[in-house]
Amino acid sequence: MTSPLRLTWVQPEDLLGHELRQAEEDGRRPEAIAARWRRAGGPRAPRRAGASPHPASPYLRALSQDLLDELADLPSRLADNEPTDLFEVKSLCPNWPTSGTPGGVGAQPPLSGGSGSGEETALQAAWLGRAAGCLLGKPVEKLPLTAIRRLAGATGNWPLATWFTERGLPPGLKAEYPWNRRSAPTSLAENIDGMPEDDDLNYPLLNLLLIQRHGRDFTTADVARLWLDELPAGRTFTAERVAYRNLLDGVEPPHTARHRNPFREWIGALIRADVHGWTNPGEPAAAAEQAHRDAVLTHTANGVYAAMFTAAVIAEAATGRSDIHTCLRTGLTVVPPESRLALAIRQAVQLAQQNQDFDRVVDELHAAHASYHWVHAVPNTALLAAALTHADGDFTASICRAVSGGWDTDSNGATAGSIAGLLAGSPEALPSRWTTPLKNRLATTVGDFDGTGFDTLAELTARLTTRPDTQPALHPIPPEAPHP
Repeated sequence: MTSPLRLTWVQPEDLLGHELRQAEEDGRRPEAIAARWRRAGGPRAPRRAGASPHPASPYLRALSQDLLDELADLPSRLADNEPTDLFEVKSLCPNWPTSGTPGGVGAQPPLSGGSGSGEETALQAAWLGRAAGCLLGKPVEKLPLTAIRRLAGATGNWPLATWFTERGLPPGLKAEYPWNRRSAPTSLAENIDGMPEDDDLNYPLLNLLLIQRHGRDFTTADVARLWLDELPAGRTFTAERVAYRNLLDGVEPPHTARHRNPFREWIGALIRADVHGWTNPGEPAAAAEQAHRDAVLTHTANGVYAAMFTAAVIAEAATGRSDIHTCLRTGLTVVPPESRLALAIRQAVQLAQQNQDFDRVVDELHAAHASYHWVHAVPNTALLAAALTHADGDFTASICRAVSGGWDTDSNGATAGSIAGLLAGSPEALPSRWTTPLKNRLATTVGDFDGTGFDTLAELTARLTTRPDTQPALHPIPPEAPHP
């Protein structure tokens, strides 16, 4: 007898527990609703999995839907400091960057464009860095910090400096802390054979298609239509899966981000931000605005800011003339300064500057953000900023610190690798132990990109950077069919 399907990230009885937590974080008062849920026998949100093991009764399922809607109507005391509307966000950012601003923020032109240019070479390093950092974090995704440290340490790889391996790992430790079961067959050192599929690489591919088809003035509705045409629903998770479901239910963007979507401040929009930065070198404001239009399909407030921050950091890094510290300062100029994300990033950077021991930095970050889910944007963006600061531009140190800090290990490794690779400037500047196993090959179910090389992806990205509205199709993919 087959077990019943428990589709992750969409069961109302599981969403309710996450929404109660989100309400506490964003300044609402959910106590009365939480008490009603507990009295009815409602379960807590699954701690790490996407769905609880058993379906709820019809009564609890109906109640959870009603309570989700009631929670959405509660006022937030943080709303004034954490808007989602772009005009309001910009009004709160006194140092919002403009083209030609002195001091590194949008001040420098990018490396020369065109095929075979320094820009294309740097973009290849960024794509490779994103893949390597993601792959490094995949086998330990969802594992607690203690497990990551013990698994790496038992094989002589702590502080983390290379791929995780099962070789030499005591069987008892493997049994106590099993690798991520889906990722270990393709991401341990002894198993790597090219870059396997991952959502951290699928979204940059989708955004290449987005800009090729619609230019850099794309709308949020364009993002939605592209997803429905090119992104398999089973390749979405958390906020993206809920928004996808909302689209199919007839909910229009940007309400797709809010309707029964408790994951709207998680990390999903951040991992979609790279292409917005890559295609706007030296223009962090434009990069942030692109990231905003993409992010509001699925996210609000700090979830959106994380994407804007990352896009602006990458746009500044793409000039080829700014160090990582200038890039991070640039990223903060597009985040409301009193938001939880801005406060967390500033604290993380300060911790990284004050402590030589990165494990101590991580321990303090985990203590400070213990109330958040491990996929939430606030702690993960803070860790990313701390890792990049502490690594001071070094590629290996950047991805290893990002992954060794726990939480969403593959996503943090991917973004750290993208930024550090871009700063390195060329594939040859990245240690071969990170790039050779990738075999210049990417697996994906997005469009016609399966098996594409990172050199080809860099060339395509550079074309969109220089002339985004006049390029031929990236691949022989038919245009979107008209929607009724």
